[in-house]
Amino acid sequence: MSDDGQEGYPGTLEVVVTYTLTDDTALRIDYRAVSDRDTVLNLSHHSYFNLFDAGASPILDHEMQIFAERYTPVDTELNPTGAIAAVHSTPLDFKRPRRIGSDIEKDHQQLRTAGGYDHNFVLNGKPGQLVRAARVRDPNSGRTMEVYTTQPGLQFYSGNFLDGSIVGRDGAVYGRRHGFCLETQHFPDSPNKPHFPSTLLKPGQHYRHTTLYKFEAK
Repeated sequence: MSDDGQEGYPGTLEVVVTYTLTDDTALRIDYRAVSDRDTVLNLSHHSYFNLFDAGASPILDHEMQIFAERYTPVDTELNPTGAIAAVHSTPLDFKRPRRIGSDIEKDHQQLRTAGGYDHNFVLNGKPGQLVRAARVRDPNSGRTMEVYTTQPGLQFYSGNFLDGSIVGRDGAVYGRRHGFCLETQHFPDSPNKPHFPSTLLKPGQHYRHTTLYKFEAK
């Protein structure tokens, strides 16, 4: 429950998030919410993943595929500029699987600004329908993760600001780029970008979204 006015947001917001471990090795996350006043809402999931050694080493050898033809470029504050640009012929093109580290150090304005990848991708398919958003494979362990979602966007973050100050399981030190995030969402800053998919939630409306992280090892 988020009370009316908490953190400046109008309306009393009731949220239910259900986590389910499925029989086919997936973590399913179902989001539900209602509000008694007009408000904005954009829920996501910010887990870090490392399919090789749980964060003890960088994720640069992971092979990333994102099912998106476009992305939302960012400004110097890492907020979307409002443009929707093609990934084609840029370091943000993950339409086919390739190493996360293959272009991460390229001299490209978007990578310099973010210190790597920290960008929202415009997913192929129709928002509201469950679509495949991404597939990641670690060639060393043979582990893969697929992401499915009803959301229109996917934020890919390559752990650029991890600095070794956090120690995880089995003494793993989480250094720079030792984990990645794939956050399903509406586009950042949507309330200030009228042409982005709306994050407005009105009284009587029901916010419903689903995301699955499906795992496999070969």
